[in-house]
Amino acid sequence: MLKHRVITAAVGIPFLVLAIWFGDPWFSILIAVAALAGIYEFCRMADFDKREPLLYLGLLWTLALVLSPHYLNLDIFKLAITTVIVLSLICLLFRPSRDKAFRDWAWTLVGAFYVGWMLGYWLSLRSLLDGRNWVYLAMFTTFANDTGAFFVGRAKGKHKLIPVISPSKTWEGAIGGLVCAILAAIVIATVLKLISVRLGSPFIFEYWQITLMGFLVGLFAQLGDLVESLLKRNMGVKESGILLPGHGGILDRFDSLIFVGVVVYYYVMWVV
Repeated sequence: MLKHRVITAAVGIPFLVLAIWFGDPWFSILIAVAALAGIYEFCRMADFDKREPLLYLGLLWTLALVLSPHYLNLDIFKLAITTVIVLSLICLLFRPSRDKAFRDWAWTLVGAFYVGWMLGYWLSLRSLLDGRNWVYLAMFTTFANDTGAFFVGRAKGKHKLIPVISPSKTWEGAIGGLVCAILAAIVIATVLKLISVRLGSPFIFEYWQITLMGFLVGLFAQLGDLVESLLKRNMGVKESGILLPGHGGILDRFDSLIFVGVVVYYYVMWVV
């Protein structure tokens, strides 16, 4: 598994770095594709049939939500969401089986907001002043948290964190992830600051802000991971998919990023 994780990271990270660097449309395309793959996995975990019309409306719904930061007019956003709601409700009238009609509709709605709306904050973060640096900082601090929690948990983990949700997670791993996130945030911010100075556009921050942000990223990354673990436990599956070798599915890899984008966006807006 570790070998597959390393290979996946070695292939995927260069594309991620370039997409963040060049910004739109590439970064928006990357996040949109991840969101669509994520909602597809979500619906499959909810036991949707491939012929289920709500599955395709869920994809449309998610796309409308994840790209919402690009809407220039609030009325367009409201129209897009309302249209999908109306179409999805009409679809319920023509389903072959109506026993689970509103159950499936509710799962589609929840999944679109859980994946599409939350991941859309990464596009909002990238659009801010110094957004490129903040996205790099937030994402790679999250990866440092995940890596630290994984290795520390394997080496030192003895005390279960929340065994009824995720039996493999430990307090030692959680603390190790938090420490790695804080240290990584400081190192990454310093590197980004040096690069930005050479590019003539200084990345300005205080180190206490970066330290606090590292802690928040580590905390909410782990909470996001636990939420997805609870989701999988409720659905009775071990992994959300098989798209990413060594990780599972898109949701297995992006679960920690779902909360982080929101937290860092508002942290930059309100604190920095």
